[in-house]
Amino acid sequence: MLNDDQLLRYNRQILLNDFDVAGQERLGKATVLVVGLGGLGCPAALYLGAAGVGRLILADGDEVELSNLQRQIAHTDSDIGQNKAESAAAKVRAINSDIQVDAIAQHLEEGSVEQQLKGVDLVVDATDNFPIRFALNRACIAAKIPLVSAAAVRSEGQLAVFDPAHGGPCYRCLYPLEGAETALSCTQSGVLAPVVGILGSMQAMEALKVLSGFGEPLLGSLLVMDLKSMEVRRLGLKPRPDCPDCTHP
Repeated sequence: MLNDDQLLRYNRQILLNDFDVAGQERLGKATVLVVGLGGLGCPAALYLGAAGVGRLILADGDEVELSNLQRQIAHTDSDIGQNKAESAAAKVRAINSDIQVDAIAQHLEEGSVEQQLKGVDLVVDATDNFPIRFALNRACIAAKIPLVSAAAVRSEGQLAVFDPAHGGPCYRCLYPLEGAETALSCTQSGVLAPVVGILGSMQAMEALKVLSGFGEPLLGSLLVMDLKSMEVRRLGLKPRPDCPDCTHP
């Protein structure tokens, strides 16, 4: 049951008729793992924490660099040289002392991902390379945990929710080939600061929808946008019968 301070803190969400106290209480009982505390993960973590997700686990092995500060809004000048997960965790705690925030100051890899999913209700994939994205996909399928994935570069972005345990495709259905070591990166191609902010915020929105039962998450769909022209498309996704990860019949 929410106490008086929580009712006041989350009042604007509770006022939504189809969210209400029940939705807020579901958030408070949830645990979310955010993998990658860069341009996508920073706004995702900040909004999930502010919205009242009961426990956040933030994972990233990188350190904050000067070139990150243009778009990675949980980090500041004074954080340069600090681990990104720890830096972001401190900012989330400063926004909301009512929740638990844990930092994993290391990169998650194929062999370690599964261990971090114990007790987790949802994973936010805010990484920037295919190997960890595929590893997260496999681990989430095995644990039957929803995966909210986004990517952004230049002025473009994409967003999807994968939960094949409840029907629909997985991330590997969208990208079947494991060959590239890294996805198209901001380091190589550039990115406007608000682009990752918008996509990361939308990841938080999708996560809140899944956890609270509010609205209709992007299950079975891929949202593709170019913010330079404000062109937005929603594409239907189907499971691949030959997918090696979710093995749909």
